[in-house]
Amino acid sequence: MTDIVLVTGASGFVGAAVARAALKRGFRTRVLLRPTADRRNIAGLEVEPVTGDMRDEASMTGALDGVRYLFHVAADYRLWARDPEEIARNNLQGAQAVMAAAKRAGVERIVYTSSVAALKPGRGEAVDETSRHTPHSVIGAYKRSKLLAEREVERRVTEEGLPCVIVAPSTPIGPRDIKPTPTGRIITETAKGKLPAFVDTGLNLVHVEDVAEGHFLALERGRIGENYILGGQDVTLQTMLGEIAALAGRRPPKIKLPRGPLFPLAYGAEAFARVTGREPMLTADALRMSRYHMFFSSEKARRELGYTARPYGRALEDAVAWFGANGYL
Repeated sequence: MTDIVLVTGASGFVGAAVARAALKRGFRTRVLLRPTADRRNIAGLEVEPVTGDMRDEASMTGALDGVRYLFHVAADYRLWARDPEEIARNNLQGAQAVMAAAKRAGVERIVYTSSVAALKPGRGEAVDETSRHTPHSVIGAYKRSKLLAEREVERRVTEEGLPCVIVAPSTPIGPRDIKPTPTGRIITETAKGKLPAFVDTGLNLVHVEDVAEGHFLALERGRIGENYILGGQDVTLQTMLGEIAALAGRRPPKIKLPRGPLFPLAYGAEAFARVTGREPMLTADALRMSRYHMFFSSEKARRELGYTARPYGRALEDAVAWFGANGYL
């Protein structure tokens, strides 16, 4: 009988890539979806949809019936909300309910998708899994939510013997970013020529399909309780925007802006967003985070899992091509 895997968040960007990777490996793939989920990312896939909510232990228990392996990818991935505490509640309650149900169901092995958001970036140098945030040092509701959820999973591994490996994707990009994610919005706005300026910061870019592959390497080879960064290459924001512009046939942004004068604009954008409900392009927390170059090392995953990632330029190419082919540009 074919082993069953459950992927939460499979309608989303990373979750859909994990579900596709599961099918490619021949697993019977069950996907947990909210009733309102946009199902375009799984359209045409031979998956078994189950309606439920990651925060509801009862629905998770039903979804996990007969499941051998669990990938908990689902998350409330917003950098802004009218009520920032809602993001923290969703991700923490999700981790609590999913892990409790998985332990009760006797799931053999779990891969929990955390994020480098729970790690403390340096001032230009790449950091590894040992650079840990505290609830007091972390910036923004989303990052704090991932930190709290990750600590909850670690606690259950230690105290309850939860058979879980943690992975921390850096900044995934590539095809099927249907929402799009905050990074996807940067790509589309730049490709449309609507992002003429930048601040001095940096990211670690990785192809979403390499992140999905890393999930299965963690399933097969990861050590229980360990955290593995699934990243690609470090790149400054200026370089990233220039390459996106070149792919789209646009002029690269040339104006480097200081952060200070941007804070009033960010506060204004957030005030407007509270009226409209639409996530602002610029937030005060994003400006605070941009003081750091969010550079990360995947050496541990390379050494222990055999993880590799293609050049970030190919991921940008795939992202811009997909956005263009699907009407985002």
